[in-house]
Amino acid sequence: MRVALFVPCYIDQFYPEVARATLTLLERLGCRVVVPLAQTCCGQPLANAGFAEQARPVMSHFVQVFAPYDYIVAPSGSCVFHVRYHLEADEAAAVRHVQQHTYELCQFLHEVLQVDQIPARFPHRVAVHDSCHGLRGLGLGRPSERLLPAWSLVRNLLRQVEGLELVEPSRPDECCGFGGTFAVEEAAVSVRMGQDRLADFLQAGAEVVASTDMSCLMHLEGLARRQGVPLRFMHVAEILAGRS
Repeated sequence: MRVALFVPCYIDQFYPEVARATLTLLERLGCRVVVPLAQTCCGQPLANAGFAEQARPVMSHFVQVFAPYDYIVAPSGSCVFHVRYHLEADEAAAVRHVQQHTYELCQFLHEVLQVDQIPARFPHRVAVHDSCHGLRGLGLGRPSERLLPAWSLVRNLLRQVEGLELVEPSRPDECCGFGGTFAVEEAAVSVRMGQDRLADFLQAGAEVVASTDMSCLMHLEGLARRQGVPLRFMHVAEILAGRS
């Protein structure tokens, strides 16, 4: 299979190590990975801000770039959710192919590669932050509000990592308060939500907070640095790839 690595804008600009870890992990698991150099944004920021017409050519370019590949994989639940459910372009058949074959990284490992062994070691106490798009949009886990037995694709993958100890906050899938433009338009509420999240991770005994979305971790890490909170923040891809 030919797998195209889709690198979200904020990862490209601020967290390139996450893209490298994703590439390393996919190749280690036997994928032939291509990083299309013509790729740009998927159009999510414009679309979410209400600029549908301005987003359309961006989305059309995204389809043209990624349509030739068997699968498209990204280390981002929010971007993948946008591509799967809100992508719009004139090329209907190509749009359908891209939507149906775009996967968040952990989703791809579970559903397509059916990984049951991760060759990595990470001897730390890790708490998972479930991004809202990943958990409730893509179904990477079972939200607590459903009042059903807990299940988490991300945690199941992390349990395969040697030496890693999962710890759980008291509110396992609460929002961090980022929400893209929400953090700008409702800054005070966003900050308080993030502070509550950090306190919950600390009381759980976490050393590292891991997530499928660096946007959430960027928000939390910024708050943690300003408050001197002793937590590390890592994308799940970095842990699964064996980065320490």
